[in-house]
Amino acid sequence: MAINRRYFFYGSLLAGAVPASGFGSAASLKSLGYKSPNEKLNFAAIGSGGQGASNIRAASPTENIVALCDVDDRRAAQTFKNFPGAPTYRDFRKMLDKEANNIDAIIVATPDHMHATAAMWCMERNKHVYVQKPLVRTVWEARQLREAAAKYRVATQMGNQGYSNEGTRQCAEIIWNGDIGSVTEVHAWSDRPLWPQGITEIPREEPVPATLDWDLWLGVAEKRPFTAGGRTEPDRWGGYFYLPFSWRGFYDFGAGALGDMACHILGAPNMALHLSKRKIVGVECIKKEGPSPIQFPKASVIRFDFAAYGDMPPLQVFWYDGMKASPTLAGVPEGEWVGDPPSLRPAEGQGQTAGQGQGAGRRPVGVGTRPGDATFRSPGRVFNAAEFEALKAPGADLRIPTPNGSLFRGSKGMLTTGTYGEVTRLLPVEKMKDYTMPPPLLTRSPGHMRDFIRACKGGDPACSNFDVAAPFVEWMLLGVIALRHEGKLEYDPDKMRITNNAEANKLLKPVFRKGWEFHTVKS
Repeated sequence: MAINRRYFFYGSLLAGAVPASGFGSAASLKSLGYKSPNEKLNFAAIGSGGQGASNIRAASPTENIVALCDVDDRRAAQTFKNFPGAPTYRDFRKMLDKEANNIDAIIVATPDHMHATAAMWCMERNKHVYVQKPLVRTVWEARQLREAAAKYRVATQMGNQGYSNEGTRQCAEIIWNGDIGSVTEVHAWSDRPLWPQGITEIPREEPVPATLDWDLWLGVAEKRPFTAGGRTEPDRWGGYFYLPFSWRGFYDFGAGALGDMACHILGAPNMALHLSKRKIVGVECIKKEGPSPIQFPKASVIRFDFAAYGDMPPLQVFWYDGMKASPTLAGVPEGEWVGDPPSLRPAEGQGQTAGQGQGAGRRPVGVGTRPGDATFRSPGRVFNAAEFEALKAPGADLRIPTPNGSLFRGSKGMLTTGTYGEVTRLLPVEKMKDYTMPPPLLTRSPGHMRDFIRACKGGDPACSNFDVAAPFVEWMLLGVIALRHEGKLEYDPDKMRITNNAEANKLLKPVFRKGWEFHTVKS
């Protein structure tokens, strides 16, 4: 394979990564109060519990946490306690009014329906923004945030941590090297939703807890009564009805399992196969279980049809959610693990927790019975042949992971990755014994939050900045719309229009409750 082919892919990947307005230039950075890499940024957060707490922990070792906001005092209590010097707010608008002069960068980790409004308010005030995946709920909002980032010349990052992983870059470089030939199919799957979906009725109204500002939580969404679903104790996932995370399953607040995990699991395919730059020929939900008028289904299969790109052929991407086990896919040798591989159960008294960032402190990770044995449950892990041999040893006590991952089918072979692009490997895995990874072509990330912090201080744009994230989210969100309509949807990206279904076309843009609109941005 000629080096020119690799550089064709490399150049096209990075094209448009830096806004034409010149983000990173001395003039633009000075206008934003540029800090040198040795200075600390002042961080604030909108959404300080749950995933927001994880993001705050990732930033706090090197930067200052100066203001915190959350509408749910109970959910954010531990974070508030961890940073006693930071003033706390329920309404982010009041926080920005009072603290703006002391803030450099803001983490937005609210429910999805509030991402765009919160991020736009921040960028209008020239604040750098780290916005949790799936960035937004609608295509129109994604385009608005991308335009705003260019207009206000701020650093941005979407919280899809896998985009920073070594395995994601290895996946792209293996494919660009031609080692599995021309890719014509990708299969990606997830065990989500872990929260209830397919509910068809809303339980009776209940009093709003004193610790929650329900009106602020609703924000842009239409007003409705609060309910905890009749629960006085949380369900097995720690939730009640809408809160703290079951909102993901509702049309008005989230984007279902696809919105929760596609930005992670489809990150490697998006990077390696330039999905954001291709024309989508059609999107269709080809199977669903448990449809509902108010929620996404319990399980689904969606097919995305992409046109050719450069010398890459047309491509189909299949998304499966609600999976109880990894899908059975044609051509995968019997006994091969696809997606996340198992890990060795730790010996008695051994164990560790996932590292900082995604998944920090939430679940045990097997470390095996010997130093260096398989752990694989930690995002960012790279393939290690010796660890795979340990997994196959007679009597190995394996911990089987939940089904998440992706598989690439090419004209010369197959490749699989884990949830966050980790443990990228050829199939059958025996091919990895004598395989040498292609020379690194893409720049490597110091870590997802570190990547963002570096960009805020004038370094390279973050790997999932809005010029990268918004086009990725746009095609993914078409799948979210397909879940609500029968038949294939046809999309014209130039007009931002679904051309064959007027009702589906209405879902490209949100409806804002009065008082929560934001100023639109035009090129």
